[in-house]
Amino acid sequence: MMHKSVLLDTSFFLRFLNESDPLFKNADGYFRYFIKEEITMMISTISIAEYCVGGDIHELPLRNLQIIPFNLDHSKRTGEFARIVFHNKGKLKLNERNIIPNDTKLFSQADCEKSVEFYVSSDSESFKIYNLLTIESNPKFQFIDLKVPHYEIFGLLDI
Repeated sequence: MMHKSVLLDTSFFLRFLNESDPLFKNADGYFRYFIKEEITMMISTISIAEYCVGGDIHELPLRNLQIIPFNLDHSKRTGEFARIVFHNKGKLKLNERNIIPNDTKLFSQADCEKSVEFYVSSDSESFKIYNLLTIESNPKFQFIDLKVPHYEIFGLLDI
């Protein structure tokens, strides 16, 4: 039986490492839940690069994370996802941003890594892309919106 894992995006760490962030409590709840349930937490080298734009790698809880490098399988799946996004760009109503490089790369990693069941992010623009991909391509992972507490997603009592 394969062990469950989760890919955490950059927005997760921006919230988790900032106690004054409105989503800190949710990020902390997920982090603790994943540790308690022995769900492997993964971080992409892409998210590490994004985080290091404004932060330091040593701030990340790397001892609790499995680092996932971007590889050839990921790049092939990224091309498939990117094609779908470009083809449907007008339907997405995204805010001004470069949608391909990181969202589709991270989604491809979550989709290609066999143990990944969940992808956690607070990025609502990214969620729009995920929703499109579920219609066009059916990724195998579940997008979890960090705005929803872990106990609601996993059907737990908040005690």
